[in-house]
Amino acid sequence: MDIVSLKPIVNSLIFSLLGIIILLVSYFIIEKLTPENTWKELVQKNNTAVAIVLGALIIGMSMIISAAIHG
Repeated sequence: MDIVSLKPIVNSLIFSLLGIIILLVSYFIIEKLTPENTWKELVQKNNTAVAIVLGALIIGMSMIISAAIHG
């Protein structure tokens, strides 16, 4: 394999990891800003409304991060 053909794969892996790291950081920031522990609400109390809002928030943040990385 030529090194030139590996460059897109390496770039894809780097940007994927960067996007996941940014998404995790944004989740922890949101976790600190909210008054309740969202993970406890989801797992222990089975709060469907919090799950829907958190899922929408993660999808929205993922779209913003992917658009910013893609350019």
